[in-house]
Amino acid sequence: MSKVLAVPPAPPAAAAAHFAAQLAYQTDVSDVYADLAATVPGLVVVDARGVEAWRHGRLPGALHLPHQEIAARAADVVPADTVVVTYCWGPGCNGATRAALRFAALGYQVKEMIGGYEYWVREGFEVVTDAGPRRARVDELTAVAASCDC
Repeated sequence: MSKVLAVPPAPPAAAAAHFAAQLAYQTDVSDVYADLAATVPGLVVVDARGVEAWRHGRLPGALHLPHQEIAARAADVVPADTVVVTYCWGPGCNGATRAALRFAALGYQVKEMIGGYEYWVREGFEVVTDAGPRRARVDELTAVAASCDC
């Protein structure tokens, strides 16, 4: 018996609705990088990690707003008419999800950046630290020299 087909695939219409919804809630590091490089207006990237993680490194232009502080501080630092992109450490951490939930509960349009800070670094994008900017070597398992064109 097939392990893949042990649970039958969803009907095409249901699958289309599921994947469209997933893209409405999530974005990836490459797309965030492209939008930041293009200075797309109305987009705010929020680092939901704690202070030590922030000091270790963050996305250029990111706003530091730990998820525990969003309810109290978001209205003072994030314009209501922006789209918020949240991130945390990486795929093994749900801090970005918690942050996205808090922003959505406050009425913000929000997406979670899948892969988080870990995949940003692994793809070789520049980060900012308290000591200044740096760039890690591209991890060949997560990024290629050319775009994957996805």
